[in-house]
Amino acid sequence: MTDEDFTIDLFCRVDDQMKDISKHSQAKLYPSEIVTLALLFALKGVGNRAFYRWLTKNFRHLFPQLPDRTRLFRLFKTHQDWSNRFLAAPSLLGVADSYGMELIHPIREGRSPTQIGRKGLSNHRWIVGGKLGFVLNHLGQIVAWDCATANAHDQVFQPLIARWQDQMVILADHGFHARLGDPPNMMLCDRGEWNVRMLIETVLSMLTVVCHFKKVGHRVWDYFKARLAFTMAAFNILVAWNGLQPDENGYVRLSIAEFSL
Repeated sequence: MTDEDFTIDLFCRVDDQMKDISKHSQAKLYPSEIVTLALLFALKGVGNRAFYRWLTKNFRHLFPQLPDRTRLFRLFKTHQDWSNRFLAAPSLLGVADSYGMELIHPIREGRSPTQIGRKGLSNHRWIVGGKLGFVLNHLGQIVAWDCATANAHDQVFQPLIARWQDQMVILADHGFHARLGDPPNMMLCDRGEWNVRMLIETVLSMLTVVCHFKKVGHRVWDYFKARLAFTMAAFNILVAWNGLQPDENGYVRLSIAEFSL
């Protein structure tokens, strides 16, 4: 499948989920086009300027009303809530974890008064950036997510878990434990206790390798959140592209490597 065939197929899948949203009379792009472009940006995993150059070079004929670069990314920021349509349904058993993303090199910390990232530990190393907290269902799809600066403790993501207390039992590591109490549906797991938590490592590996998610270059928090929102949506769409079919052992093999742009 060529990149053009993939883009057309992606647009069709997005459009099926957005039939109830009409185009504004003064808008150049349809809502489905905006979401498709935002998903391509999340999947491409490069900076704004590099993505726009790639887009205009390869797909201008598919999006003839493509606006200027800055206006396009303002549309992504404004309509990031549309990504919630592609979040997965909860299941009885889920997993929660966090993921650090570097925004600037630690040596550059404090040089800009508008710096949005903060210093924190991620995978036993210092970064200056943000942190993603997310909940997966038993198939490995994103059910809910939130973000904070990298210096925030994982406890700040407890509301993500408490939100599903009537629907899901969610496994989490001890970083999510709070001295003042935990959500009743959160189960703390010691290292190696539940193999299902390896699902987290699979998901994070795909986000890191395919979406180049470990290091991003945003300088405004709203644009950073939009990038996260559409990356979560893109992951859910791609991981279920050919259906989530279990093998003879009941294991669903997740992969989005074939969609790397």
